[in-house]
Amino acid sequence: MTLLWKILLGIILVGRLGQGQDLLEESLEQIAVDEGAEEGGQEVEEPEGPGPDVTQPDDRQPCAMWMGGVPGTPGHSGKPGRDGRDGRDGSRGEKGDKGEAGEKGDPGQKGDVGPAGPRGFPGNPGLKGARGDSALSYHSAFSVGLSELVPTTNVPIRFNKFFYNDQHHYDDVSGKFRCILPGVYFFTYHLTVYTKDAKVSLYMNDKAIMFTYDQYQETNVDQASGSVILRLEAGDEVWLQVYGDEGFGGVYADNTNDSTFSGFLLYPAIPDPAQRR
Repeated sequence: MTLLWKILLGIILVGRLGQGQDLLEESLEQIAVDEGAEEGGQEVEEPEGPGPDVTQPDDRQPCAMWMGGVPGTPGHSGKPGRDGRDGRDGSRGEKGDKGEAGEKGDPGQKGDVGPAGPRGFPGNPGLKGARGDSALSYHSAFSVGLSELVPTTNVPIRFNKFFYNDQHHYDDVSGKFRCILPGVYFFTYHLTVYTKDAKVSLYMNDKAIMFTYDQYQETNVDQASGSVILRLEAGDEVWLQVYGDEGFGGVYADNTNDSTFSGFLLYPAIPDPAQRR
């Protein structure tokens, strides 16, 4: 029931309550008159006049329709209504003061490696380094030959014919090349084979590095050759020798046929400047 209906109902009840009070007062006065007549022993004569007109309708209504009852007790409070719809967002408030810094958190996990950045600008040139030793100051080379048939086997071949040996790194007494400058060397030999087979090996520090075998053909002059690159340290020795018995000593030389042995330094093992100090 809406508020307007409640107000209208209240007005109607107040009006009916006033009419009922007036009727109650008239009834009480009539009762008092009737009691007084009975006590005096006199009969009250009804006034003369026309009697009630039964043809006229009676406008009076039952008591329940015109007399209000006692107001009832207030009813119980109703159940709470449902929540209303959310209101619209208000205007944004002013910025608050900066809060205090919190405690430092635990370190996070290492992230993935990011993409390579753009190439930077060239840096400034560095300081000029100290002057080093020239590679041209490192020389080691020899080239020697035979002048006759090799007389013995299983010993270093002593080449006694010198084409080049300015540094004297080849020793004609021992028949060995002795390394003075450490580095990488190239060795080669070209041998004439005559009268018998030839088996020749190149040795380095009492270890055979490579072998060459030539089988002599009668009425022929054969040739046997070989070459190798070795890294040597100071003090290493390299030489050629015939291995086996005298039947394999066919290495030969004369005025028109040469057997040669040569070697030279390709590039030296230049020490690091820090080590030279």
